[in-house]
Amino acid sequence: MTTLRKQTGFTLIETMVAMVVLAVGMLGIAALYIEGLRSGQASVSRTTAVALAGDMADRIRANPTVPANYAGVGPGVNNQCVNGPVPCTPAQLAADDWFWWLQDVQGRLPVGATALVAAFPVPPFTNYTVTIIWPEPGQVLPAFYNLQFSF
Repeated sequence: MTTLRKQTGFTLIETMVAMVVLAVGMLGIAALYIEGLRSGQASVSRTTAVALAGDMADRIRANPTVPANYAGVGPGVNNQCVNGPVPCTPAQLAADDWFWWLQDVQGRLPVGATALVAAFPVPPFTNYTVTIIWPEPGQVLPAFYNLQFSF
């Protein structure tokens, strides 16, 4: 007479298969987590670039008498126009703005960030384009942000 035994518990092969399935799932979750971090950093950089471009636009609007002095690429000169011993001319203020603004751009965005301002004086307005370019980790081409405005 044959007796049938009831199986209790898991076999070693079932346990190994379950571990492989779990490991593959965990690798997928880790990849999603890393991609989420990368996207979050890109979002922070873009938000920072938008704020910095707006900052330069505000600086230009505050000193509209010398539009050509803001055109080009920094680095500007630290003329100590804010809290300095003597008031600055509009041209000195433009150079000072460039100096401090470029310090902000390079300090708040990834290493290698650059910026430029293009001015197109077309009466009765002056049109400006503020461009900020920065390297984005994991991307071949650098990221950039353009702000166009006129007044």
